[in-house]
Order: sequence, then structure tokens, then C-alpha cells
Amino acid sequence: MPIDPARALAAEPRSTTIRWDHKDVQLYHLGIGAGVPANDPDELRYTLESRLHVLPSFATVAGAGMGVVGGLSAPGIDVDLAAVLHGGQRIALHRPLPVSGTATSTSRVAAVYDKGKAAVLVLRTEAADDDGPLWTSDAQLFVRGEGGFGGERGPSERLAVPDRAPDRTVERVIREDQALLYRLSGDWNPLHADPEFAKLAGFERPILHGLCSYGMTLKAVVDTLLGGDVTRVRAYATRFAGVVFPGETLRIRMWRRDDGVQAAVTAVERDDAPVLADTIVEHS
Repeated sequence: MPIDPARALAAEPRSTTIRWDHKDVQLYHLGIGAGVPANDPDELRYTLESRLHVLPSFATVAGAGMGVVGGLSAPGIDVDLAAVLHGGQRIALHRPLPVSGTATSTSRVAAVYDKGKAAVLVLRTEAADDDGPLWTSDAQLFVRGEGGFGGERGPSERLAVPDRAPDRTVERVIREDQALLYRLSGDWNPLHADPEFAKLAGFERPILHGLCSYGMTLKAVVDTLLGGDVTRVRAYATRFAGVVFPGETLRIRMWRRDDGVQAAVTAVERDDAPVLADTIVEHS
């Protein structure tokens, strides 16, 4: 069996040194749609090195996202990339992310769940520099066709959409070339660029990276409800509920809560088909 849960969970964590600088941060921000309008002072904090702030979701690509890559190459894990879909993501910030840095990234398989027709891998990555912990990231990956081994199904809680009108609703257009730009931050999966590969994976054309819509949503919440202050974000979690294609429009609905902001994201052109669900931004 390509996935050996016992071996994967028992494997020693893998550590690597990651580095980033302002160019990596700026490229990431551009990849999630920052810089429109180009001269807007609120956008320059994402694109101009002299004013640069780091959106916390940058943690998912810092060091070219080596934590997830390391997890997929862990002992006991041997899967077909075409069968892998990102099911969910959570990051917890221990302090604001620096514009440039060097850190040790340690990754391991934290859990393996059996969903019947699929397996779910939880890949945990922890990053720290000389001043201490920076972030902890949990990526939940669905691996189609690898379930049925008799393991635990894992958590399945769903977050109900509030029974009231959103506090804010914004729409964000996904450029036709956005997946091509976003992948330069380190996710080279051809599912997001190669039409033939996308068809083999069951899609009519390349889809947008889930983590791109994840970053776009966090930016919308920060800009709309947190006064543009990236340092207020403490944690951010979502479930990838459906695909979205370059050229479509994200509708991002937001509700204030005592513990943060809840969001629901849909694709406008496909009758508000779900894109992100169970989405919470915890903040100060």
C-alpha cells in the first residue's frame, strides 16, 4: 500500500533551513492579487519594499513550501501527485513574520485518517529562528484511492454559516494568469498550469491553487475588517470545499465573532459554488 500509516507516524521529523527576503514576500503578495490599484497606498504595503508588511499566509510558501514537500516524501508515503488534493489548512502565528529571515523548518506526518475512498494526511510544519518559534502550519491533504485501510476517520466537524447577513461582502477577480504567477512561489504541481495534466486529474482545465484562494481571503479580511494590520492575525484555518478556476470571481462573505472573523467563499460565476468553508481568522 502506498501509505503505511504506522511507518509514516513513527518517522523522525525532517528539518531543513529555509530563507526568504523581500522579493519572495512581494512575489507571494502579487500572486494572491495584491497591487491593484498599483498606486493605492493600502496596496503598496504589500508590494513596495520600503513599506512592506508580511501577510501571515506567506508562511505556507516561505522556503518554497518545503514543509509539505518534505511531508509527501516521508517514509511510508508514496502517492501519485495527480491523486492529491489540498483538503484544509491552518496556520498559527507565534509572532509577526519578518520581511526577510532564516529559519529551521521541521515537518512530520501528524495524523493519517481513513475516509473510505481516500486517505487524509495531516502534515505539520513548525518554523523557528534564533529568536524562537515563528509559526505552526497544518496541511490536510486528501489522497484519492488510498483509504480503506481500517484507520480512524478523524474529525468531521463543520462550521455553520451564521443565520444573519454578513457584516461585509467583497468580490475579488482571479486573473487568467494568476495560477501561473502564484506557482512561482514554490508550488509547481502541474495541476495548476498544464491542461493535459488537469484532465488526467479529472478537471476540465487547470485549477487555482487552494492556497492562493486562502491567501486572497485572508488579505480581504485583513484589509476589510482588521484595518490592514497584518500583525493582528493570530491563527487562520479553512477547509477547501471546492475548486475555483483562473478568470472567475471570489465572493467573500465575512461575519464578526467574539473569537475573530468567520468567512465563506464562493465562485460567483458558478452560482456561488463553495470554494472555502469552515473559515476562521483569529485575531487580537
